[in-house]
Amino acid sequence: MTSSWASRLLPSAYRPLFGHVEFRRLLPALAASDLGDGMSVVAVAWLAVEIAPPGRSGLLVGAAIAAYALPGAVGALVFGRWLRRLPAQRLVAADSWIRATLLGCVPLAWLLGVLHPVLYVVLLAGSSVLHAWGSAGKYSLLARILPPEQRLAANALVSSSASASIIIGPAVAGFLATVLSPAWLIGIDAASFAVLAFQVGRLGGAATTAETAAPVDTGQSAAGLHLLRRQPELLGVLALTWFFNFLYGPVEVALPLHVTADLHAESSLLGLYWTFFGVGAVVGGLTVGALSRLPLWPVTLAIVAGWGCVLVPFGLGAPAAVTLVCFALGGVIYGPFTALSYTLFQDRTPPAWLTTVLAARGAALLTAAPVGTALGGPLTAAMGPRPVLAASGLATIALALVAAALWAWGSRRGAIGGEPKGEAKDEAKDEAKGEAKDEAKDEATAQSKGGLEGGPEGCLESGPVGRLAESAEAGPLPGESK
Repeated sequence: MTSSWASRLLPSAYRPLFGHVEFRRLLPALAASDLGDGMSVVAVAWLAVEIAPPGRSGLLVGAAIAAYALPGAVGALVFGRWLRRLPAQRLVAADSWIRATLLGCVPLAWLLGVLHPVLYVVLLAGSSVLHAWGSAGKYSLLARILPPEQRLAANALVSSSASASIIIGPAVAGFLATVLSPAWLIGIDAASFAVLAFQVGRLGGAATTAETAAPVDTGQSAAGLHLLRRQPELLGVLALTWFFNFLYGPVEVALPLHVTADLHAESSLLGLYWTFFGVGAVVGGLTVGALSRLPLWPVTLAIVAGWGCVLVPFGLGAPAAVTLVCFALGGVIYGPFTALSYTLFQDRTPPAWLTTVLAARGAALLTAAPVGTALGGPLTAAMGPRPVLAASGLATIALALVAAALWAWGSRRGAIGGEPKGEAKDEAKDEAKGEAKDEAKDEATAQSKGGLEGGPEGCLESGPVGRLAESAEAGPLPGESK
C-alpha cells in the first residue's frame, strides 16, 4: 500500500510507485549514491589539491578528475561483449561494490598516511570502470520491477534525484570540507554505494533476470559514423557538441585551483560555484519549451558562445561575487543545450537511421569532457587557472563563430536544413526495409521459442528502456559525470 507520506507530498502520478516494495527500497539508495557523487564533485578535486606535491596541483587535479570519468567511458565502449547479457541486478551491484571498496580505500589510505598521488589516481580510476554499466543497469531494473505505465514517472524521479545532487551535493561538500578532510567525504560517497549494493542485492523476482541495455552499442555506433559521413549537417552537430564538451573539460580542473591559488578561499566557495551552476542549469532547462519555437541552429550556436562569454571574466580578475553570478548564468545558458542538440539530430535524421546515428553520437561524446579534463591538468600547471578559464571561454566563442560561419555557408549551398536526397535517401529507405525485415525475423523467432526469454520484454536493448538509458547517459550536465 502507498505510504501516507508519499500520498501527502507527491503528485498523484508518482504515488502508485510507492506501492511497490522493491521500488521503495531502491529509490532512497539511488538518491544516496547520487548525493555522494554530487559531493565528490568538490571532494575529488579538493583532496587532489591537498595531497599534490608543491607546484603539481594542476597536474594531479586533472589526473584525478579524468580518472574519475574516463575509465567509465572506456568500459562502456570495450566491455559490451562480456557484460551486456548479464542481469542488471548483478551489474548494478558489481559497480556499486567496486566503487564502495575502492573509494573506501581513499580515507583509509589517508588515515594511514600512505595516500600517494599515484595511489589516489589508481583508486579513482578503478572505481569508475563499470560505472556507465551500473548507470544503465538501474534503468533496466526499473523496467523490470515496475509495470510499463509507471516507468515514465519512475524515470522522472530518478533523473530528478541526479539533478538535485548537482545542486545539493557540492554545497554540502563545500561546507563539510571546512571541518573534515575531503578524504572523509569520498568515504561518505563510498558508503552510499555500499548502501546501494546492499539494497540491490535484496531485490528479487523479475529484477534478477533483467538484462542491461548497453551504455553504447558499438556495432550501431560504427554504422552510425558511416551514415554521418553522408550527412554533413549531422556530422557538424556532432563535432560542435564534441568540441563544446571538450573545451569545458579544463574548467573542472582550473576552477578548484582558481579558488585556492587565485582567490585563496575555502572549499565552501567551490561548492557554491557548482551549486549556483546547478540551480542555473535547472532554470535553463525549463526554457527549452520556449526556445524550441526559435530556429534551432542559431539558438544552439548562441548557447555555445554564451557559455564562452561567462568564462572570460574569470581571466580578467573579476571578484568572486561577479564570477559566481557568471557561473550561475552559465548554468542557465547551458541548461537547454543537451535537449536542443538531441532535437537537431531528431529533426535532421531520417527515421530509419535515428537509433543508429544516436548510438554513434553517444559513443563519440563519452570521450569529450574526460579528454578535455586530462588536458586541463598540464595546461593549468603551465598557464595558471585564470588564463586557462579565460582561454577555455575564448576558444568556445571561437568555436561558435567558426560553426556559425560554416552553418551560414551550408545554408546558402542548401546542405543544411533539408531532407536527405538522392543516394542518401535511397540508403535510408533500404535501411528501413532491412530493419523491418530483421524485426519480423526476431518476432517470429521469439514466438517459436514460446517466450522462454521472457516474452516481448526479454530483450531490453532495443526497447524503450534501452533508449531511456541512452538518453540519460549521453548528455550529462557539466560536473554530472562526477
